Amino acid sequence: LWVSVLSACHYKHLTAISFSFLNRAITLENQLVILETSVTDAGGYYVQAVNEKNGENKTSPFIHLSVASAVDPSDTAAPVIVIPPQNTSVVAGSSEVTLECVANARPLERLSMTWKRNGVKITNGISSFGRRLTITNPTSADVGMYFCEAKLRDSTEEPARAKAFLSIMEPPYFTAEPESVILAEVEKDVDILCQAMGVPIPTLVWYKDSVPLSKLENPRYKVLLSGGLRIHALHPRDAGIFQCFASNKAGEIQTYTYLDVTNIKPAFIQPPEDTTVTEGMTAVLTCEVSGAPKPAISWKKGKQILASGSVQIPRFILLESGGLQITPVFLQDAGNYTCCAVNSEGALNAFVMLTVWNRTFIVRPPEDSTVIKGTTATLRCEATHDPRISIRYLWKKDSVVINPSSSSRITVEKDGTLLISQTWSGDIGDYTCEVVSFGGNDSRMARLEVIELPHSPQNLLATLNSSYGRSVMLSWVRPFDGNSPVLYYMVELSENNSPWKVHLSNLDPKMTSVTVSGLTPARTYQFRVCAVNQVGKGQYSSETSRLMLPEEPPSAPPKNIVASGRTNQSIMVQWQPPPESEHNGVLHGYILRYRLAGLPGEYQYKNITSAEINYCLVKDLIIWTQYEIQVASYNGAGLGAFSRPVTEYTLQGVPTAPPQNVQVEAVNSTTIQFLWNPPPQQFINGINQGYKLLAWPVDAPEAVAMVTIAPDFHGVHSGCITNLKKYTTYYTSVLCFTTPGDGPRSPPQLLRTLEDKPGAVGHLSFTEILDTSLKVSWQEPVEKNGIITGYQISWEVYGRNESRLARTLPNTTLEYKITGLSSLTTYTIEVAAVTAKGSGWVTSSTISSGVPPELPGAPSNLVISNISPRSATLQFRPGYDGKTSISKWIVEGQVGVLGDEEEWVSLREVENEPDAQMLEVPNLTPYTHYRFRMRQVNVVGSSPLSQPSRVIQTLQAPPDVAPGSVTVRTASETSLWLRWVPLPDTQYNGNPESVGYRIKFWRVDLQSPTLTKVINDRLEREYTVEDLEEWTEYELQIQAFNAIGAGPWSEVVRGRTRESVPSAPPENVSAEAVSSTQILLTWTAVPESEQNGLILGYKILFKAKDLESEPKSQIVRGNHTQSFLLSGLRKYVLYEIQVLAFTRIGDGVPSSPAVIERTKDDAPGPPVRLVFPEVRLTSVRIVWQPPEEPNGIILGYQIAYRLASSSPNKFTTVEVGSTVRQFTATDLTPESAYIFRTSAKTRQGWGEPLEATVITTEKRERPAPPRQVMTPQSNVSSRSLLLKWVPGSDGSSPIRYFTVQVRELPNGDWQTYSSSVSHEATSCIIESLNPFTSYKLRVRATNDIGDSDFSAETEAVTTLQDVPGEPPSSVLVTPHTTSSVLVQWQPPKVESLNGLLLGYRIYYRELDYDTGAGTESKTIQNPSALRAELTPQSSFKTVNSSSALTTYELTRKCTLPLDETLCNGSKYTIAPALAPQNIQVNSLSASQLELTWDPPPADSQNGNIQGYKIYYWESDIQNDTEKVKVLFLPETTVRLKNLTSHTQYMVCISAFNAAGDGPRSSPSQGRTHQAAPSAPSFLAFSEITCTTLNVSWGEPTAANGVLQGYRVVYEPLAPVQGVSKVVTVDIKGNWQRWLKVRDLTKGMTYLFRVQARTIAYGPELQANVTAGPAEGSPGSPQEILVTKSASGLTLQWTEGDSGEKPTTGYIIEARPSDEGLWDMFVKDIPRSATSYTVGLDKLKQGVTYEFRVVAVNEFGYGEPSVPSVAVSAQTEAPFYEEWWFLLVMALSSLILILLVVFALVLHGQSKKYKNCSTGKTISNVEESVTLDNGGFTALELNSRHLNIKSTFSKKNGTRSPPRPSPGGLHYSDEDICNKYNGAVLTEGLGLNEKPLEVSESEATDSDYEDELPKHSFVNHYMSDPTYYNSWKRQQKGVKHPASYRYEECAASETEPYFQTVITTQSSGGVYTPTGQPAPGSRTPVTGFSSFV
Repeated sequence: LWVSVLSACHYKHLTAISFSFLNRAITLENQLVILETSVTDAGGYYVQAVNEKNGENKTSPFIHLSVASAVDPSDTAAPVIVIPPQNTSVVAGSSEVTLECVANARPLERLSMTWKRNGVKITNGISSFGRRLTITNPTSADVGMYFCEAKLRDSTEEPARAKAFLSIMEPPYFTAEPESVILAEVEKDVDILCQAMGVPIPTLVWYKDSVPLSKLENPRYKVLLSGGLRIHALHPRDAGIFQCFASNKAGEIQTYTYLDVTNIKPAFIQPPEDTTVTEGMTAVLTCEVSGAPKPAISWKKGKQILASGSVQIPRFILLESGGLQITPVFLQDAGNYTCCAVNSEGALNAFVMLTVWNRTFIVRPPEDSTVIKGTTATLRCEATHDPRISIRYLWKKDSVVINPSSSSRITVEKDGTLLISQTWSGDIGDYTCEVVSFGGNDSRMARLEVIELPHSPQNLLATLNSSYGRSVMLSWVRPFDGNSPVLYYMVELSENNSPWKVHLSNLDPKMTSVTVSGLTPARTYQFRVCAVNQVGKGQYSSETSRLMLPEEPPSAPPKNIVASGRTNQSIMVQWQPPPESEHNGVLHGYILRYRLAGLPGEYQYKNITSAEINYCLVKDLIIWTQYEIQVASYNGAGLGAFSRPVTEYTLQGVPTAPPQNVQVEAVNSTTIQFLWNPPPQQFINGINQGYKLLAWPVDAPEAVAMVTIAPDFHGVHSGCITNLKKYTTYYTSVLCFTTPGDGPRSPPQLLRTLEDKPGAVGHLSFTEILDTSLKVSWQEPVEKNGIITGYQISWEVYGRNESRLARTLPNTTLEYKITGLSSLTTYTIEVAAVTAKGSGWVTSSTISSGVPPELPGAPSNLVISNISPRSATLQFRPGYDGKTSISKWIVEGQVGVLGDEEEWVSLREVENEPDAQMLEVPNLTPYTHYRFRMRQVNVVGSSPLSQPSRVIQTLQAPPDVAPGSVTVRTASETSLWLRWVPLPDTQYNGNPESVGYRIKFWRVDLQSPTLTKVINDRLEREYTVEDLEEWTEYELQIQAFNAIGAGPWSEVVRGRTRESVPSAPPENVSAEAVSSTQILLTWTAVPESEQNGLILGYKILFKAKDLESEPKSQIVRGNHTQSFLLSGLRKYVLYEIQVLAFTRIGDGVPSSPAVIERTKDDAPGPPVRLVFPEVRLTSVRIVWQPPEEPNGIILGYQIAYRLASSSPNKFTTVEVGSTVRQFTATDLTPESAYIFRTSAKTRQGWGEPLEATVITTEKRERPAPPRQVMTPQSNVSSRSLLLKWVPGSDGSSPIRYFTVQVRELPNGDWQTYSSSVSHEATSCIIESLNPFTSYKLRVRATNDIGDSDFSAETEAVTTLQDVPGEPPSSVLVTPHTTSSVLVQWQPPKVESLNGLLLGYRIYYRELDYDTGAGTESKTIQNPSALRAELTPQSSFKTVNSSSALTTYELTRKCTLPLDETLCNGSKYTIAPALAPQNIQVNSLSASQLELTWDPPPADSQNGNIQGYKIYYWESDIQNDTEKVKVLFLPETTVRLKNLTSHTQYMVCISAFNAAGDGPRSSPSQGRTHQAAPSAPSFLAFSEITCTTLNVSWGEPTAANGVLQGYRVVYEPLAPVQGVSKVVTVDIKGNWQRWLKVRDLTKGMTYLFRVQARTIAYGPELQANVTAGPAEGSPGSPQEILVTKSASGLTLQWTEGDSGEKPTTGYIIEARPSDEGLWDMFVKDIPRSATSYTVGLDKLKQGVTYEFRVVAVNEFGYGEPSVPSVAVSAQTEAPFYEEWWFLLVMALSSLILILLVVFALVLHGQSKKYKNCSTGKTISNVEESVTLDNGGFTALELNSRHLNIKSTFSKKNGTRSPPRPSPGGLHYSDEDICNKYNGAVLTEGLGLNEKPLEVSESEATDSDYEDELPKHSFVNHYMSDPTYYNSWKRQQKGVKHPASYRYEECAASETEPYFQTVITTQSSGGVYTPTGQPAPGSRTPVTGFSSFV
């Protein structure tokens, strides 16, 4: 096709060849190229070269061209590059450069040549038919690869391409030059710098003194690689000028320097340094010396020369540098060395020390090891070294140094051990341990391998096995083995989305496929595989896609087939589905077949089309016939196997014929015999259970006597009815019966029983009683038993049968006069009636002739024995018989309530036992008090009543009856409310405190265990059984019980808990993505036990997992659908899906955890927000954001661009990675429009591109806002509208997108609807608006520069109305009348009405599953109506409605059954309008209040009241304590229980009906009773001395009432002098919470207990305390001295032992003679004092005192001193002690005493007949003290006996509490006995003393006694007769000895009295002062005043 000729100027046949020919081309190298050769091109060619300067030329020889064969010009030849462009270089700054590319093709005129650079077409500088590209003024920006492309236009031939690189040359330039002068020393080396750069790299040439160095050939001159010159060992002749020339193709440059060489004496360049080296290594001792000429070096050790220019010793080498090298070094080489340097200019010496160390080496190298990934690898490296040096460990991995600080996983221990934690595959390698030290280095290497769990198998595929439907083929790719061989594989499967389980556990590691068998048809399976190596089990492979096996017919029949006769013509068949594993698919239903058992008849079939129904009622069967029944299940694949047949009979029917041939006969007076034959067998209709013989009197047909006779299958049946009335006419009949009931009776037959002897005559009496005659009268017998034919009367002398006379009288005679009697003789008279059967029952009586009978006397001596729960035996002595026999005994009794005024009732009457002396009283009530009395009756009448017997109580017995009126109501979803009538008191049959109730309950539908609840409150009448299952039927019974046992159970009541929401989610929820927008969801039903009601459907909750979106829901109606296809989902989005079931009550529990499933991926949407932030004339930077809908994983982006004016398909395309968000396009044409496209790519391919236009200009600005923004009304709908606009100016930068904002009127904020509206758009549909809502809108444009201003707002536009967005809520349907129900609802939320509410529509249908009636609908169009009748004739009616309508009534002609109401309406609370009235709150106990009230007025109830709500709370704290009790019955009384005692409660009550709650009543108040308080809050002790202490306590935290006082009990923990006494002190009132105790024993530990009291005592608070002195306290003060003066007493003492701490002060104790007990007298005496004076006015006159001093320190009170001598407080006698005053007072007292004695004598006479009850002997001493409010209390327990003394004066000013007035002594006379050993038991006894050696009686003691000799309690009083007499009751007239008179002498004291209590241990007494005698008390008995 072409020919090439090299030439300068070409000619053909002397014709010049022009460059302008299309098929001729002369190249830049003057080569002639002939293109598209033809025959005409053949010929001779030559070339001529011409010198244009001088005109010379040269001509080449001819070259002949031959064209071998001609080619058809019409043939097409593909383009070929003939002369490709050459790589070209040009000097920077050149004017131009040309690239050439010659191509050939046919036809040549269609050949198109194109030049490109960096993928961009070049249009400038192209010439010669596109063959040459000329670049003017080339710069570095033009450097690059240039492409030429030859292409035939309009041809499919592939274009030809070639390329060439254009580079720019630069002239040389120096980058480093030498200094102008260089000064150097002789024999030194010198470097002369010279470096140059250029393009290409320049060549360097050196000259010395203008002579090239190459010519000098001096070996000391060396040109370095960098271009510099090095001169070695300078000589003086080296001085001169050195030049450096740099040249390349672009030019040449040069530089120079002058080198000057000098001489210098030796000098150290670096002074020699001491050296340390390791043994065996090389030691180098440096000695660098400078000098010119070079100095001579020699080394010496001591005087020995080791090395020099002439001396050489082995191991010692003189180095060129002058240093000394010693190789190897021995330890003996250590020492001092001398370096000597000499030259012509001088000499120099230096000294150096060499130190030799022991060598360092590794003794425990690392070893090869293998570790598990994630564990710690340990590589040891232990080295030994010279102790004078330290070593350093250096570890390398694969020759790379390990830096421990760079990774927290790597640690190098001090001993060199390398620890690598959390190892992984990157740690595998060779590890080298290097030990680095001054003593040498060493290294060792070891290999570390890291093994890990094998990776998961890849590409796991599961395919169905075509040859066997229950197996799956699995295949996979062998995974990475974790650097450890795989031992085996494991296969796991998930069946129907169930948890994973191992199916194959030990597969050969060589296998990569396996057949999984043993699977179940019609189930979905997923598989996964994991590998196991020695490390363990690796990760599982990715799960296979879910694979469903094909269905097969069920492989097992239904199980547990149960058939039971339901009626006589139907059988109920129940079964359970086949085992789940045998379903082999989704069960569609069951086939039931049946036939007569044992007969070959054909089967009858029933198809149950729902797998949920597992029962079938087979109807229209034959009565009492056996059937054979089988059941099979079927699925989509076919029918499974039938079950084994079960047989069952239909139920029996009642006989339809009566017995045959019935004959009746009277056997005797009370018996009728029946004879009959059975009915025909075919009419019995069941199993003959027997016969019933019936007889009923003619005059009383309701009194039927019945006898049941078992069937006898042998001939004639017979039977009798006995115990009939004698001689009575009966109708008789016989019937046959089966289990269901009785057959028809035989025809009645009339029959009379036979005659019998009559009964006794009535009312036998005597009149006209004379000496020899009397008249006997009687009445006809009540029981005639036949026809009375006469009477028989007889009489005889009493006891003489031989004197008997008899007369027979006619039946009309009812009296007879007996004559011929002997006077004054006792006769027995008998009368009897006579029938044909003989004489009847004899009535007899005795009477004395001539002596009329009298009323009998009363029985006496009633004695009761043999008492049982229900009977007792009454023995008695009969009373006077009234001269005739006793005919009747009457027993009366008082029951329960006893008393003289109480009622007596008749308990028993006994006749015809005249000689009875003992009667049994039956039918008594258990555990009841009885008192009996008797009467006896003769012919005259009744006797008087006997004296009442003693009171008895019958024994306990279990209750006889169950609680009555048991009802059960539904209380809630999990509770039932049981109510009953409690047993009355009379039916407790036991102790009321032990009476309670027991409830048992059980589920009806399951064989569940019976549960019980026990209520211990006998008055309880209701109980809520909690914790039940929802929507479950229960049966309940209740019984009463007491301490003896339980009574009978009540009748069973049945109740069902309320329907609730399901308590469990649907099971086996699974999801599978079927497309990029759909997920198939499947589940199974909620377990039946968790459904809690009728499942109405399912609700699917789903939301995108990683997006903050609101969950959406999808409702699936009906409980049979268990799958759903979710559609319209977002592509490649992870969804969380949950399923819940719902009942009419509400939604159940969502399934958990949520199922996670991702929709499949798809091609992505376009990228968004494409902008051009940087636009230049020739380049554009484009920025985009990822697609809003990626629809998968973005794998990359594609950017394509072209000139807008170019071909639409000629895009320049660039692909970038998925993380790139911007791209810069260069080499663009200035001021040109370009179209850019960006698109994203996922696995499914490239998505839709986003296109934008940009202009390459630098004159851009923000766009103008859009104009003419409007919303055409014709495009407005309820939820969307159309927004239109006209774009404004784009600001010379194309609009990228528009932003639309919406504002909801009136007060909404602007919300951005979309910020990515297409730049080409002029309108936008605005969706998701709210119906019937006004909006304004605005728009703005955005270009690359920024956002425009917002457009003007549109006019307000209102969306159209729409249907309501949500249904009405709280729909409630309640029965209203027998033919209507009331529907109530709450209206929808206002925001969801979506317009003006016009009405509601109600749908309802009758729940009749057989008829399947359609749903009727009703629309209510009356907005203001609260009720409207929906007549039965209209199934659809419209009532204009507004939101006010919330109630509607559905009415039907018939009574509505259960209706299912689906309402678009909601509940309006038409609750009761008024609250309950007349609320009364009564307190029952400390924890119960009883409430009673009246219902709200009838006209305000708004329906039937269904119950009440009681709100109650503690006053003032309502928010914290308010509770609600709901009463589910319209009763008007309730008990509130478990309340806080003694607390004011406020109560409100509201009534509720089916619609809701009414208003609350105004609060009523009530207070619970008091209860025992809690324990005191604290117990503390103070001022503890050897004999006294103060005890105090705090108020109880819970008073539970009004605190009445406290009780303090204390006792020693060990006996004191053989006696252990318990002292009890009762303190009245709450203000005093302390007590002073003064009778302690030194060093003894006491237990104190304190209780508070309201109505009863609460729990105790206890504490122990030990009497002083305390350990560490001071010793006793010494030398106690008391001196008396006219004004007072002075005590003096000296300090004793101070103890363990210094003494801080003193106290003084005093013991007055009238008390005899020590008490604190003075406190807080300073430590420095040794004396104290007491004024006499502080003491009581006439009383002697003893004093003692006690020291005090930090530990407490110390040992007291020895008591002082007794000192009297007597002062000068006042006038009233003069003799004349005493005489007058004595005479006055004598007169007064006589008057008092006289009054006492008179008073004593009035009490003559009073006696005292016997006292009780006790072995413990008990003391009781009662303290009223108002005084300080002290109690003392001391082992001391007191003498009787006079009075006691005031206390001193230190205010130790004074003694009280004895007038407050409080005790009672009631129990003081006149026997010596009687005991006094006072009320409130609380002190128990337990004698250890003697027995003591209780007594009282006084305060006013001195100490007596120690003796026992008994001896103390037995030895003194006055004590003995004072203890006994005093005899009348006996005066008490004056010496023991008790005087009260403290009346004149001015300071208030404080109560003080003294008890003495020896006497056991307690003195209880109160200030004044208490009511009923007396003055203490003289001589015995100290005991109570």
